[in-house]
Amino acid sequence: MNCIYGRTTRKGGTAGFALTLFTLFILTAGAAPPLHAQTDLRSTQAPAVTHNTWSSGTPMPIALKFPMTAALKGKIYVVGGVTDTAVLANNQVYDPVANTWSTAAALPATTFDGGVAVVKNILYIFGGSQDGSTCINAVWAYNPKTNTWSAKAAMPTARCSDYTAVEKNIIYVVGGVDTHGDRLNTVESYNPATNAWTEEAPLLVGKSEISVGLVGTTIVAADGYTAVGDTGDNEGYNATTNSWKSLASDPTARHEACTGSIGGKLYLAGGSNNQDTSLTVTESFQVSKNKWTTRASMPQAVTGAGNAVNKGLLYCFGGGDRNSQFQGNVFNYVQIYQP
Repeated sequence: MNCIYGRTTRKGGTAGFALTLFTLFILTAGAAPPLHAQTDLRSTQAPAVTHNTWSSGTPMPIALKFPMTAALKGKIYVVGGVTDTAVLANNQVYDPVANTWSTAAALPATTFDGGVAVVKNILYIFGGSQDGSTCINAVWAYNPKTNTWSAKAAMPTARCSDYTAVEKNIIYVVGGVDTHGDRLNTVESYNPATNAWTEEAPLLVGKSEISVGLVGTTIVAADGYTAVGDTGDNEGYNATTNSWKSLASDPTARHEACTGSIGGKLYLAGGSNNQDTSLTVTESFQVSKNKWTTRASMPQAVTGAGNAVNKGLLYCFGGGDRNSQFQGNVFNYVQIYQP
């Protein structure tokens, strides 16, 4: 534009004047917006993210621990769980954007501490307990479009305190405990498309209340409770080879931590240890480096919190200060971690 403008000024006459006006029009149109317009644009930009920090959301309408929790189509469903006196079937729904709560169709049976997963916008619940003493093998599926539940093929193994990961639309149900109190190394996969189950290679260590998540192509199963107490045992599963291998142990052995996989790392927050003390410790595990890193501590110590990941944030719902049903205090906290 500078060359055109300079050449125009050297020409005289009407044609040169017209071209000059045309050039000035283009220069003016391409000029920066007024200062107040720049300020308005800046004011609409999203606020800067402060990493490795915790915040809180609107408390849950009903305080509970051991719920089955998952993010689904922008909402987070907190299903079942226990209060200080009862097992629930209700379905509390959290909207992270509005920071508000609503309700959806209740689970057909009171249940807590089962595995939960989402595939193709359907929420699945696996096992758990209906009464605090017997573990079940029931499988339920929730469709948010119809706000209805339906029964699916039962798990081959009845269990409580089982946890899940999803890879290529296949749900892997890992570990758990049976009605007799035996800690399981059982791994079974469920294909929602065929409503069928397959037995997979077992864990190297039988344990329940594990922190499980898919990191890249590895299903990580960290920590948990064994026949002799808490463990920092950490294992990685390769679905292609159907095999487990040992990974770096967690420096903080614990069970029932709030867990989520975000950005190539598995995050663990809270949980409890052998003394049944609730923790605030937050750590991340990076598979590519086989390394644990300590993060900012949770504001409130909890064990048995429901966990979900939504838009890169880890949400921890409720929990308690004891890792047994009907014992200790039950909380309605919503604690949110920004990696």
